[in-house]
Amino acid sequence: MYSRTQNENGTYNTRCLFCFMTIASSIETDKELAGLEARHICPERALAELLELEKAARSRTHETTVA
Repeated sequence: MYSRTQNENGTYNTRCLFCFMTIASSIETDKELAGLEARHICPERALAELLELEKAARSRTHETTVA
C-alpha cells in the first residue's frame, strides 16, 4: 500500500504505508511510480509476514502434539 501525493510542479511522491519510507520523489509518470513501488522491499511488511509464518508453524506443531 502506498500513498501518492502530487507536488506543485506536477510531479509525484510515493510513500510506503507499512514502513513510511519515501519510495520516490519528483516522479513524473504513473508508470515510473508503479515500477519503483514494485521494487520496494518493505522491512516492516517482511517482518510481519515472517512472524505470521512462525505463528502458523507453532500452531500446527501444537496441534500435532496435542492430538
